[in-house]
Amino acid sequence: MNKISIIIPILNEAENIKNLLNYLLENSSKKNISEIIIVDGGSTDGSIEIIKSFMSGRAQSRPTNDLTTPLEETKITILNSKKGRAKQMNLGAKHATGNILYFLHADSFPPKNFNQLIIDEVKKGNYAGCFRMQFNCNHWWLKLASWFTQFNWRACRGGDQSQFITKFLFQEIGGFDENYTIYEDNILIDALYKRKQFVVINKKLKTSARLYYKHGVFKVQYHFYIIYLKKWFGASAQELHIYYLKHLS
Repeated sequence: MNKISIIIPILNEAENIKNLLNYLLENSSKKNISEIIIVDGGSTDGSIEIIKSFMSGRAQSRPTNDLTTPLEETKITILNSKKGRAKQMNLGAKHATGNILYFLHADSFPPKNFNQLIIDEVKKGNYAGCFRMQFNCNHWWLKLASWFTQFNWRACRGGDQSQFITKFLFQEIGGFDENYTIYEDNILIDALYKRKQFVVINKKLKTSARLYYKHGVFKVQYHFYIIYLKKWFGASAQELHIYYLKHLS
């Protein structure tokens, strides 16, 4: 039976994590979800306390005559990791019990019934993929960029669209390259496209445009393009990270 492990890397996500957990639990089926694994990279804003309070509140809200046990509910696990999404997501994958891994950013909300949509694709033999994306912003450029994510083109891919992959395929590829502090999603996506093993589910995931609000839409797009070109011409993981810290951190 196919079961999904949702893996969420976080670092100071106090504003988002409770809403995301509520959303995931309300818009998925327990029979499809093995667990939700939150991998913290050293949050200092109270994120972990919020998650623990959320978990405690769920336990206390069960009716006294409810004979279910916590193990019969969607399990939420918190793991502590060194900072870095690749390290965090690999650690989550290592502890996952589901045969399908679903990597999700803390500010991204997948479409309703996302769990069944993923499982349906795996049953078809599509062992990795993502959803199309929509920003929570009406800027015309971001709306245009979002529209293009419906197409299964390599240039339209990115980690914000979330990523599902069977655990077997993930292990076969070798997981996320931990040398990369940024661009780690793209390294994995490159490997999947080379194997012709990637599908785009034509349902919208809504993600935050907070980086664009902070730095400006065209500035962010410009620097992402430069990062892409630098990687294309052979820049190292460290060089990409230094450039990102200088311009977009």
